[in-house]
Amino acid sequence: MKLDEFKNKTFAMAKDKGFDAVELYNQSANQVQIKVFQGQVDDFARADTGGYSFRGLFNGRMGYAFTEILDGEAVSMVVEDAKANALIIDETEQSPIFGGSEKYPQYDGYSPELAAVSTEDQIDFTRELEAKALAADKRVKTVSNCAFVYGESKTGLVNSRRLELSQKGNGCYCWLSVVVVDQGETRSAFKFKSERDFAALDANALAEEAVGEAIGQLGANSVASGAYPVILRNQAAASLLAAFAGIFSAENVHKNFSLLKGKLGRQIANSQITIIDDPLLPDGLYSTPFDAEGVAARRKAIVNDGTLETYLHNLKSAARDKVESTGNAVKHSYKSEVSVAPTNLFFQNGGAGFDQLVQTLDSGLIITELQGTHAGTNPVSGDFSLAANGYLVNKGEIVSPVDQITVAGNFLEMFHNVEAVGNDLDFGLPGGSMIGSPSLLINGLAIAGK
Repeated sequence: MKLDEFKNKTFAMAKDKGFDAVELYNQSANQVQIKVFQGQVDDFARADTGGYSFRGLFNGRMGYAFTEILDGEAVSMVVEDAKANALIIDETEQSPIFGGSEKYPQYDGYSPELAAVSTEDQIDFTRELEAKALAADKRVKTVSNCAFVYGESKTGLVNSRRLELSQKGNGCYCWLSVVVVDQGETRSAFKFKSERDFAALDANALAEEAVGEAIGQLGANSVASGAYPVILRNQAAASLLAAFAGIFSAENVHKNFSLLKGKLGRQIANSQITIIDDPLLPDGLYSTPFDAEGVAARRKAIVNDGTLETYLHNLKSAARDKVESTGNAVKHSYKSEVSVAPTNLFFQNGGAGFDQLVQTLDSGLIITELQGTHAGTNPVSGDFSLAANGYLVNKGEIVSPVDQITVAGNFLEMFHNVEAVGNDLDFGLPGGSMIGSPSLLINGLAIAGK
């Protein structure tokens, strides 16, 4: 059965069954993942997923159902399942079926050139990435993980209020983990890069960066416990922002799961801090012209010059706060209910180059990696205590690698202690959203060492 026929029959049956408003949402994705080990393709996985989500308002309650198949049986199944689902929902506040935004942005997230890259070229690139890392230094023992991923996605939404939207996108990313050994000491490093332009992926640069990082950690030791001025290098700062990204969700604020409750409109950071959610970011892996409820996407400053200007909203949370949706409704899968999440979230670049930050730091620590961010962070209190490694800096010079330390602080208090923001914005491995940061110079964090 074609989608239009399925939609017409489903909407007609839903109307007969007493639904007030209904929506059909479809999502499909295909992904190719290539892993190389010792020059050979170690894993080649092609995954195609997709399905159709039906939701509707029945007696003032929103019912959900989904199917992967479009046929007559599925028509009655989704309508009856959504009705049964609505009947057991107690919550009276429901997301409405949206009639549409006044205007939608022009955004094209699909690159035909990227889609035309052959599998052979993708494999060759992954092999080259591993080979460049192995050849970068004689101390490289192995590349434990070397992968390339290409993915495409399509999303469509049509509802009984005559809203009909669709979009498609694609992107690719790669990563590698290198292991170096010197005089019995073993160190490793991980690097990641995403692009929509395949030609912009630089295997040599990425390999040298990973190998340099691993070699740079040889001979690392702990440091004395105390309060240190710290540079959170871009990837470390991004991982910390990712761990606390949920605090910006109005849903979490309403459930008392966010330390930002009651702080709207207040200065929560010094004026150098601006945090952006940009669903229209060029080359953003989570860029989209509309959200999962059909609201037009827009770039917004969540924190602007230190002031908390908005939470992230879908239609339901926005109605509760009597504000407009920020266009952050999300369905992580066609099987999921509508929730709230950032798209491409990042600290806005400042003006300082990384070397300039190190000179300004003078003496202190550069934190390059934070570990255990899921277990070591508390989104309600803002406290974090995380294993870390990096480098010791003395008089503006990196003097030695550092490991076996724990960095502790409070996310909001840290905001007030940011002395300078770098201009080296970079994004981490995607995980439901794309989170990025430039390096941040912080004038004091507690370090537990030896």
